[in-house]
Amino acid sequence: MVARWIAATLAALAAWTSAPGAAAQSGTGDDEMARKRRHMVETQIERRGVTDARVLEAMRTVERHLFVPDEAESHAYEDTPLRIGHGQTISQPYIVALMTEVIAPDREDRVLEIGTGSGYQAAVLSVLVAKVYTIEIVEALGVTARERLERLGYDNVEVRVGDGYLGWPEAAPFDKIIVTAAPDKIPPKLVEQLADGGRMVLPVGSGYQELVLVEKDGGKVRQRVVTAVRFVPMVHGKEAQPERDER
Repeated sequence: MVARWIAATLAALAAWTSAPGAAAQSGTGDDEMARKRRHMVETQIERRGVTDARVLEAMRTVERHLFVPDEAESHAYEDTPLRIGHGQTISQPYIVALMTEVIAPDREDRVLEIGTGSGYQAAVLSVLVAKVYTIEIVEALGVTARERLERLGYDNVEVRVGDGYLGWPEAAPFDKIIVTAAPDKIPPKLVEQLADGGRMVLPVGSGYQELVLVEKDGGKVRQRVVTAVRFVPMVHGKEAQPERDER
């Protein structure tokens, strides 16, 4: 009987760890960092109006301190962007949660992210959806994010170094798209690559910016402003990018 119980337990554990993004979460435990994540969600995210239970659980689970430099680890769960090198930052937790909630992620979704950064947003998405495709224009960041996501077990994320304006046409259409830099206008190629019934969220504008939800339904495209935001400009090709500062 004991042998059967051990076999059943091992089988259940194997099934859990084979789920998308699950390997990265094993062994997290109820440690100090987990306490800080719970506090982050309660004080920074729930109190500001994010209510999607799956999104909140993803924010409690994904270990943000593993996506920041060692010297910033003690600040990992504060409500602020943090520098990750190459003039870039990891977005503040509230913005990550808000944008994730706005696209309404489904377990079967294929999601495109423009602006990989450290890989944190991609990791949050990975535990909520079937597949994440993410593009980073800064090669060093893209390579490092790919290695980090693979090491942490986020095996349903694919990283590409390239121009986000072009999207990922050979993998399109996407059920959802998240863009983490602000174009002056919504890039037409990203709209083309959004599936019918899909949702895209992105900051739009120069100077004054608004976070915009784009929905495609029956070939028609609708837009709705979510809130005012501040992101760095979205650029083409190998143009230098200034620091991200989403608030």
